[in-house]
Amino acid sequence: MNGVWNDTVEMPEDKSRIGAFISLRDLSEDRLKVILDELVAGDFPDGSREARIAAAYRAFMDQDRIEADGLGPVRPYLDRIYAVNSVTELATVFGQPGFASPLGIGVDADAKDSDRYALYLAQSGLGMPDRDYYLSQDEDDRKIQGKYRDYLALLLEKAGYADPQAAARAVYSLELRMAQEMWDRTVRRNRDLTYNKLDRSELAALEPNRDGARVLDAFFTAAGVGHADAAIVQQMPPTPDELKAAKLDADDVAAKLGGGVPATLELISEVPLSTWKAYLAAHFLSDHAAFLPREIDDAHFAFFGTTLGGQPKQRPRWKRAISAVEGQIGELLGQIYAERYYPPEQKAAMEDLVGNLRKAMAFNLAELSWMGAETRAEAQKKLDAFTPKIGAPETYKTYEGLNVSAETALANELTAQRWSTDFMMNRLGKAVDRSEWFMFPQTVNAYYNPTFNEIVFPAAILQPPFFNISADPAVNYGAIGAVIGHEMGHGFDDQGAKSDGAGNLRNWWTDKDKANFERLQDNLVAQYDTYCPFDGGKTCVNGQLTLGENIGDLGGLSLAYRAYRLSLDGKDPEVIGGYTGDQRFFMAWAQVWRAKARDELARQYLVTDPHSPPKYRINGIVRNFDEWYRAFDVKPSAALYLPPKKRVRIW
Repeated sequence: MNGVWNDTVEMPEDKSRIGAFISLRDLSEDRLKVILDELVAGDFPDGSREARIAAAYRAFMDQDRIEADGLGPVRPYLDRIYAVNSVTELATVFGQPGFASPLGIGVDADAKDSDRYALYLAQSGLGMPDRDYYLSQDEDDRKIQGKYRDYLALLLEKAGYADPQAAARAVYSLELRMAQEMWDRTVRRNRDLTYNKLDRSELAALEPNRDGARVLDAFFTAAGVGHADAAIVQQMPPTPDELKAAKLDADDVAAKLGGGVPATLELISEVPLSTWKAYLAAHFLSDHAAFLPREIDDAHFAFFGTTLGGQPKQRPRWKRAISAVEGQIGELLGQIYAERYYPPEQKAAMEDLVGNLRKAMAFNLAELSWMGAETRAEAQKKLDAFTPKIGAPETYKTYEGLNVSAETALANELTAQRWSTDFMMNRLGKAVDRSEWFMFPQTVNAYYNPTFNEIVFPAAILQPPFFNISADPAVNYGAIGAVIGHEMGHGFDDQGAKSDGAGNLRNWWTDKDKANFERLQDNLVAQYDTYCPFDGGKTCVNGQLTLGENIGDLGGLSLAYRAYRLSLDGKDPEVIGGYTGDQRFFMAWAQVWRAKARDELARQYLVTDPHSPPKYRINGIVRNFDEWYRAFDVKPSAALYLPPKKRVRIW
């Protein structure tokens, strides 16, 4: 289906990936630029939505001023770092927005009490995308490690270090130790292992021999949650029972589980302050490179864009300015986008599609041979409780109290980070706002939120090739229908299925049904472990890391196909262009997921991305469908043929 496209499409120099999602993102950016150009040219009252958006955009676009200011705007923050003379002062800096930290902190819905906000604490703070970049001894990865040390040295030279190479080696050694204590991504997916709610006395005991209690007190206070009486620690050494339930043995523990948050607290106390200061200085410049002079910005792109992503050329500054505005006051911009580019009739059509996917899921649940009546009833309750959000929020954040200036790009970014942190932390202990959206209307994507038990489809994805009101139903169901089904499928993937209809993390499965479900998961993992795009079959997809997304794809296409057939009301679809309805359905699936990435980025995704490469999202899924074999008369001699006994269907 995608052969001609794959053979002829050219990768623009300012992209590391192309495909249907990227094309629609380009369209969104073009539309947003029209809006921004109008706002910049207009005359709006100070403090208005339009004036604030225009100011944020102008500040980022004023590169001449950024060059003229040099590192002047950074100096107060570097001075703050260099003034640290105790571990508690260090923890205070870690808790401030804008600074790096080996501990991540946030407020979100409590996974086991989904109507209340809770505090979460996790490992964080690496400069490279994943711990495996530090731990790997592969020759290519060792070259990347060397380039990262060179990048750190450049940053530390700009930060004023007399021996930046030595400082860079110290920072890298620190990050290597952090990486050694971090959990592997496949284990961090396990929601049972990452829910460890501890009260303040238990938190104080995480690292009792040094400064753990004082570090956490200072860290929480600086972040604005000093009053917190508990936190959900996401990386804690599991108990033997937890390891057994997670099917982890001694080898898995050695390879995948570092010391977690307790070990990170030990590092904070143990590592010399001078090394932590160099770490903070380098990361401050790196994290805010887009708002700093070209030399730092270009060095950041050279490593993260070119070395890690294979991208030869930076994106145009106006596109990066849009990203900056979105990061600071994105809902204000999204409100204008939705007002201008989201036709109301799309919502009604999408609601019909979602309704049909619900019916399909109900039919599928009723027919599952591997699930018993008790679990089936709970699954149906969860399906009934699904909340769809379509297009755009009914209410938007106003960012009250957030001041934006057309003259201070870095200050805008740091002020916005402070506002977002305060907004988040002030929710601790309060009732959850279930009306909130976690994507903008202009975002080309969709998501499932397990604690809200909701599926969300922003306006920007509701257009061709994903959705077209006047399109052939086979195409709509194979495209946006499968996306809807994918997000619904996340509610029933290996991790989403751990939450009930209210969004609470609890086991609603019988032991027998859970074992059946896990056996099907294992079969899907085994399939994807065999997909090896690089190095002659040596560098492969991680079937465990991608399991949730693969279940989403598998279930999503299954639900979409069922919904499509239900929509026909027993009638045979017409043949169009020589293709049957079923053929057009699967062809639409192939079209919307097609994508190409530069090898460097594709290799990075194999380590970090829970999604499988596009080729396997398409072909790896359809080869499990009897309907696909019938639609295209696929014979046993075909490369994608799977014997019926090896085909996996879950939902």
